[in-house]
Amino acid sequence: MHLLLDTHLFLWWLKDDRALSLKARTLIKNADEVYISSASIWEAAIKVNLGKLDVDIHVLVNSIETEGFLELPITAAHAAAVSELADYHRDPFDRILIAQALCEPLRFLTADKQLKRYSELVQLV
Repeated sequence: MHLLLDTHLFLWWLKDDRALSLKARTLIKNADEVYISSASIWEAAIKVNLGKLDVDIHVLVNSIETEGFLELPITAAHAAAVSELADYHRDPFDRILIAQALCEPLRFLTADKQLKRYSELVQLV
């Protein structure tokens, strides 16, 4: 199974946060590949600058590799696919993550129930 993690799941994984469900932990551990989008790093960087997130961005970037995950860059095709998404959710970071999952395709793990409406590829954990 090939997974793309929502930003909050990646952060929970790194902090070994109890908010990360056993189901999510099992899927991540058993996945063939786990991707972290560059959009998640961008989102985290913005939240750090706004004082809404306390994390070292460079550690976050390095954690992609040290955790055995793969970076998923944003491509032009990913960006264009956002225009085809219904307006179920307005958050631009969530929308690009959904577009990436649909384009690749990858199973997208999230705890955000609103995102499930986009595709069967979205898995709530």
